[in-house]
Parts: sequence; structure tokens; C-alpha cells
Amino acid sequence: MVHIPIDRSKPIPLARQIQGHLERLIQERMLTPGVKLPATRELARDLGVNRATVALAYDELVAAGRVRAHVGQGTFVAGPMDVPGESAVDPAPAREVAARVAVDWSGLLSRGAQIVAGDLERRRLPALPAPPQGLISFAGGMPDSAMFPTEAFRRVLNAVVREEGQELLQYYPVGGYPPLRRFLSMYLLRSGVEARPEEILIVNGSQQGFDLIARTLLDPGDCVAIEQPTYPRAMQVFRSFGAQLVPVPLGDDGPRPDALERALERHAPKFFYCQPSAHNPTGLTMSADARRRLLEIAARHQVAIVEDGFDGSLCYGPRPPAPLKALDRQGLVVYIGTFSKILFPGLRLGWLVAPRAVLDRLEAAKQIADIQTSALIQAAVYRFCERRLLERHLARIAEEYGRRQRRLLESLTRRVPRDVTWTDPTGGFSLLLSLPDGVDSTALLGRAVARGVSFTPGPAFFADQGGEGRLRLSFSSVPVSRIDEGVRRLADVIRDARRRTAHRVEAERAAVPLV
Repeated sequence: MVHIPIDRSKPIPLARQIQGHLERLIQERMLTPGVKLPATRELARDLGVNRATVALAYDELVAAGRVRAHVGQGTFVAGPMDVPGESAVDPAPAREVAARVAVDWSGLLSRGAQIVAGDLERRRLPALPAPPQGLISFAGGMPDSAMFPTEAFRRVLNAVVREEGQELLQYYPVGGYPPLRRFLSMYLLRSGVEARPEEILIVNGSQQGFDLIARTLLDPGDCVAIEQPTYPRAMQVFRSFGAQLVPVPLGDDGPRPDALERALERHAPKFFYCQPSAHNPTGLTMSADARRRLLEIAARHQVAIVEDGFDGSLCYGPRPPAPLKALDRQGLVVYIGTFSKILFPGLRLGWLVAPRAVLDRLEAAKQIADIQTSALIQAAVYRFCERRLLERHLARIAEEYGRRQRRLLESLTRRVPRDVTWTDPTGGFSLLLSLPDGVDSTALLGRAVARGVSFTPGPAFFADQGGEGRLRLSFSSVPVSRIDEGVRRLADVIRDARRRTAHRVEAERAAVPLV
């Protein structure tokens, strides 16, 4: 039902007030073409006016072409083809009836909201040409939805609703569905992480994990040491809580120890964020020695580590070393895991493993944030895993993603210029490519899209506004039959850009006067 404020103390006739309010809603597309207006009898009863008053307002809207009436069916908002021109009705009554005071929301936004908005604005991509048909996109670092086991998941979800629906659709304990926590305890043990069920907190994906950690550990102005390049959404969350990010550059085997030591000594950060396995965007995995060295440095400086975990399920080659959490003997590590990469991103289901004192605070923060993660989804995922459907799914996607990773590496080796380099991904969905000197990935993107290929420019992954000469290629969503053609298109664009750069440099040199 449409709420229409009418004011009997005003000299404007009630029919004109009703007409003006409806006309404004139509003009502002609050009422869209095809929407049926309330019957005159119903609206008159709700407004406490005579039915003839509403009928008169509707007649004026029909005459103006704003609505159309069908005998026996009702009155409907007209579409663009139905409106011959602007309404002849004086819009002043509508403006007078609907007069509002504009609030300056910019002055009410929190500092964190302003920081996030500014960060997104700085990273906004330039206007791109309309993508041609057949665009090959290496931009999305996500699983291939064509490989989702949707039918198997539908069956377990139906069974859960049938057998446990009454309990699971009620409010549920914040910690999570106990059988799923028990399963995760055993699942994590396979990679060496020893966590009792009560030390696991179920969350709405890794993104909520970042948010709860920031709520629990950060005060405005605190520093967070963060590997660079890194996962953009982690940066956004930490910045939104007022944190100052201290980038620690990656070397050949994880964060450079000398840079990490300097960052911890100079800035005393609250924690260090890292992805030891299947790193996004590089796809690299830290060695066992590098992990032990990282833990030793953190222990010496008494700095916590937030480990964004990725188990060995989607690794291409030897199984990765044990997570930092498995090697942690001093209670330094908070571990984040998720089903988004190995099952469905849309489930929004992940977990945190942390020392008990921290987990209690994280649990309290979650209860304030959203009370609970869907118990129904948790139970369905548990059944899916308990029936060993996850194992079968992982075996299938690991084989296919491995094929795509190998095809991408083969195509890059064969097609791109020799002064282009890239990381050799051992897990995950992507690699990081370095462009020839002087070629900017953000500027390159528009020309690439026009040629039918896309990627993610490097600055998205750098905390210090760097990364102009890098770009991320994600292979997980590209069919293996399309990867080589995508690389061919990208290689052509890179060669064109390199030639333009060389011509520009020559022109600049020629413009310098000899002395």
C-alpha cells in the first residue's frame, strides 16, 4: 500500500495532494512502470477521504499520461512508451506536499567509512570501453561456478530442513553448529593445526573474520604490518578501523625478514597479516624454513600474526608446509579459514582459530555484529562434508584448476615478450605478472578490454600506491580451451604498449636541447 501524507489545513485540494504525491513517486521511479496502484476504494479508506476524491486524482494522472487505467483490471504506472510528454499538471503542489530538508550526511559519516570510501575512490579504474562479445576475463579470483556441486548440496540442504529445520531456523549459539566445529577440528588436524571444537568460531566468511579481528584488536591510529602485495579486502577492513598499514615487501620466499624486522622495530604494530600458502595475488607458498623464521621474529617482538589460511587442497605440486598456526607454540597466531575457495563463495562460511582469551572477545564481537551465522547453512555444509562429498569435489576441482594453471604458464612462456616476468603459482587461483619498464597496468586495462581480454591492475594489491607495473591473472574461471587465446590477446596489447612507451621516450629525448 502507498503511504500518502495529506494535510487538510492547506488550501490545496485533497485530490491535487494525492495526485501530486503519486506523480512525484513516479517521476523519481519509486513507482516503476507496470506497478499497480491501489484500488480507489482501498486508498480512500486508508486516507479517510471520499472515493470520488481518489478517482479524481487518478483521472488527472491518466490525462497526464502518468498512469493507464484498464476496466476490470485496475490502474497501472505507465511505461516510457505510454507517456507522450511532460505532465501538464503544475508540479508545485507535489513539491509543496513533499518538501524535505536535505541532510548533509558527509558530516555524519564515521572516520572509518570516509577512509574506505577514499581508498575505493583512489583505486577506481578509469572508464573502460564496452567489453566485446567473447571477452576472456582473467580478472575474477574466484572458483568456476560451472563446477559447483549444486545438485548434491541441494539434496543435503533439503534433508537438513526436513530433519532439523525447526531447531536450526531459530536463534542459535554464536559459536557455531557443534557437529561442524567437531568436523573442522579433525579437518584442520590433517594440516597439523590442533584446535579443539570450542577453540573454533564459525563466521560469515573470511571477510567477517577480518572485521572481528579488527574490532577486537585495533584502536584508531594503531599500525598493522601487512605483506605487500596482499589481499585488497583485508587492507580495506583494517583501514576502516583507522589502522595505519605498514607494508612489508615479499621476497622470493615470503616476507623479507630484514623488512619485517624493521617494520616491527619502528612501528610496533598490533599484528602482522600474511598468507603463507597460495598467496593472493602471487600464488606463491612460503617454505617451512621461512615460516619458522617468521614465527621467531614475531615471538621476539611479541607481535601477533593473523594468518589467512589456505590448506593443501588446491595446490599444484608438493603439499605445502604446515600452517603457521600448527607451528605456533606461544599462542601468537589467529588463523582464518573459509569454504569460499573450496566450495561456494555464496555460502559466506568460514572460521577463526585463536587462543581462548582472544576467541572469547572475538565471539563477543560477533554476537554484537550479527548474533550468529546461519545454522541451517552450517548444518548443510557439515552433512556435505560428513558424507565425503567435499573430498570428491576437491579432487575434481584440483585436477581441473591444475590443468588451467599449467596451460596459463605454458601460454605465457610461448607468447609474451621476454622482458615480461611472472610468479610461478603453487596454489590458489592466480599469479602476478610484471610488465616491461614504463608500461602501466591501469592504463593498459582499457586497451586490453577493447582487444577482448581483462585482468586486475596491480595497484589494487599494494598498500603504498605502488604496483603500477604489475597485474594479476586469475585462471580459475577461464576454461582451459580459452586460456591460450586470452594470453595471445594480452601479449599483443603489451607489445603495443611497449612500442608506445619506447616512442614516447625517444620523443622526450629529442626534445631535450643539447648544451
